Parts: sequence; C-alpha cells; structure tokens
Amino acid sequence: MADRYLSFTGTAPGRFLSRRLGLPQPAALRRWSPERPSLNGPLLRLTAGKSGLDLAPVLARTGLEVVEAVPAGGAAAEVAGAAGVAAVVLDASGVRDVDGLGEVHAALHPVVRSVAASGRVLVLGAPLDAGDHHQAAAQQALEGFARSLGKEIGRGRTVNLVRVADASAAESTLRFLLSPRSAYVSGQVIQVGADAPTAPGDWDRPLAGRTALVTGGARGIGEAVAETLARDGAHVVVLDVPAAEADARRVAERLGGTALPLDITAADAGERIAAALPDGLDVLIHNAGITRDRRLVNMPAERWSPVLEVNLASVLRTTDALLASGALRRGGRIVATASIAGLAGNAGQTNYGASKAGVAGMVRALAPRALAEHGVTVNAVAPGFIETKMTAAVPLFIREAGRRMNSLAQGGLPVDVAETTAWLAHPASGAVNGQVVRVCGQSLLGA
Repeated sequence: MADRYLSFTGTAPGRFLSRRLGLPQPAALRRWSPERPSLNGPLLRLTAGKSGLDLAPVLARTGLEVVEAVPAGGAAAEVAGAAGVAAVVLDASGVRDVDGLGEVHAALHPVVRSVAASGRVLVLGAPLDAGDHHQAAAQQALEGFARSLGKEIGRGRTVNLVRVADASAAESTLRFLLSPRSAYVSGQVIQVGADAPTAPGDWDRPLAGRTALVTGGARGIGEAVAETLARDGAHVVVLDVPAAEADARRVAERLGGTALPLDITAADAGERIAAALPDGLDVLIHNAGITRDRRLVNMPAERWSPVLEVNLASVLRTTDALLASGALRRGGRIVATASIAGLAGNAGQTNYGASKAGVAGMVRALAPRALAEHGVTVNAVAPGFIETKMTAAVPLFIREAGRRMNSLAQGGLPVDVAETTAWLAHPASGAVNGQVVRVCGQSLLGA
C-alpha cells in the first residue's frame, strides 16, 4: 500500500502544511539501484583523538571521493560547506576520555548541516577496554551520541556507530553503511571483530558460486531476500510450505534457483534440507515466521504454540541439524530474523515477542561457538515496520503510528531487510558475528 502521507509531504503544499502543524516530514529515501549504485558527492573523513586505524585503503574502495579534513580552524566546515557531502566518517576510535568527546563535538558540529539528504554519518569507535574505565566511559558515550544524533538529523540521513579494531576487517560493513543499501538502518551499534576478511573475487557479485537457502521465501520479505541474494550471485533455494509450492516455484524459476516445498516445523526438516542439497549450503536464511496476535489474557495455547514452533523451535532444530551434519560449509553464514517486537515488546504479541527475543538469544549464544567449531557466523536482522501485505491490513491509525514512530518517519520496504541480510551473508563479513541489527529506521520503540 502506498504511503500517501509521504507523497503529500513531498509536495510544496504538503511541506508547508506539515511544517506549520508540527507534523513529521519524512524524506524519500535513496535506495540502491543498478543505475544509482552509490551515494552522490564526496566522503568527508574526520578524526577525534589519536587513532590507530588505517582507514585510507578501505575508504578509497567505497566508490566515494574521500576528502580529508581536521576539526581545527574550521577547515572541515569549509570543505563540507561548498556543495555538501554524501557522507561523513568520524574516526573516534582513539577517544579515551571526556576531553576526547569534546573533539567529537568540535569535528561534527560544523559539518552536520552539510550532509546531503539521504546522506550518512558514520562514527567509528573502539571496543570497550575493561581495564580502563575512562576509555570505556568515553567509548560508551559515543553510543548515546550516535543514537541521539540519528533522532535529530532528519532529511532521510542516517547515523550509525561501528566498533572496530582493524579497519580491513570492517570493509564490507563500511561499504554497506556508506551506500544506498543501508537506507533504513540507523541508530545501530555494530561490533566488528578482528578476523581477516575473505575478499570476494567480484564485489558486485560476492555470492557467486555459493548456495543460499531462504525459508519462507515464496513471498514478502523472504521473496525480497531471495531476489537480493540472487542479484549478488547466489544460487537460491526457495523453501516454503507445500501449500505455497506454486509461489515458491515461480520465485525460484524467475531467479534461476530451486524450489523446496517443505514444512520447516517438521522434526526432520534439517535432515531433509541436507538431503536435498548434497553439495552443501553456504548461506542459511531463517525468514519463515507467523503471527497469531492476541493479548495474553485472551490467548489460548492454540495461538501461542504455533508461533513459538515456527518462529523459534524450528530455527533451533534446523540450525542444530545443519551444523551437526556439516551441510553448512566452512565460511558459511546463518542470518535469522528477529524483530523489534522481541527487543522492545509489543502489546498483543507476547507469543511473537517471546519467539523473536528467543532468536536474538540464540544468535548471541551460538555465534562464538559456531565460528570456532564450524567456521560459520550467526547474526540476525530485526525488522521494524516494513511495508508488506501484512502491515497493509493493519487498521489505518495503527499503521500510520507504525510508519511515523521512527527517526525516518516512514515504513521500510522488504528490500531494506534484504540488503541488510545480504551484507551479513557477504563472504567479507566474517568479522561480523553475534550481532542483532535493527532494520527499523531507528524506531522510537526500545532504542
């Protein structure tokens, strides 16, 4: 369903009226397309504190012209002021005390207005030092700073914080966050480890030669994920329930993939997937999910159990089976679907919220062990309000509240979840592990 309010506020009368009434003023987001694959304009690089990151080689490969500036003497403002910048990267990894936080303000204060619409502000921090509470306090302060800036910056611009010790390990993450692919990801804190990246032969088709399975892939967000992974070169296996076999085959044929009709809640689903893919699997996307909303006082077991079974129990069983059998090859990726309902709670969704919080718990606990024992990373995406047939059926006023209650003042699209999933599935994202990344436009619920 079209967002008529977004369209209206894009007109001159709409801008005037919404401004006078103090209503949200969403900006049309710039998303990736083959014709416009990157942001327009230069990337301004700033530094606060004494950094040890070697950013130059990585930033040079983002496709943006990198402009160096220092926060002293207003030089950064002069560079950014001429025509605006597509992105600002502030390296604050060397900030170790409150005085260093003053350098953060001095660096960004003069240039924030110069970031173009749908532009990016990316703050780079360091892992917290448990042995230095001053450093830990200063680095944790960057989280509150980035989240707050994301809520005030407006015009479709996003702000994220990446904690990183080695810039080369963060290349796929920086490329994602500094591109139109991350249009609906804002206010996030992403931890990047120090594992050496596996650079793909072709950054435009990084999944070439890899097999990806998407559960619930016949429609909605699952279909968008399948499309995006196929675009990136993967052979996609579209798994859905037997009742949706025709839709699964339609999607698979369009993408040059394979349909796999299977009830993911079957006790032997993992074994049947492994049997259907004798050559193994590289990317496992747990997207299948259902809702059976009702307040707990009115929720019988028949509405509770199916949601926990589909959204959580089947994810645990299938993951365990595929890891134990070795069907998931080393260098593989597991990306599960959580939800902001699981992170922040939502009235009428105790069953759904429990299942999605459970997914986040699985990710955080399994990730280090899966990487150590199987060479596989485990992460999750947590969508917020995404424009689908399901949300189109929500009553008008609830739907409008869902759309506007985030920093970007609009709903996301299935492709926003798909692009985030593709980044986590990327062969060069091996240093991103155990993360739950919200795709919610920085929802005002919970964060």
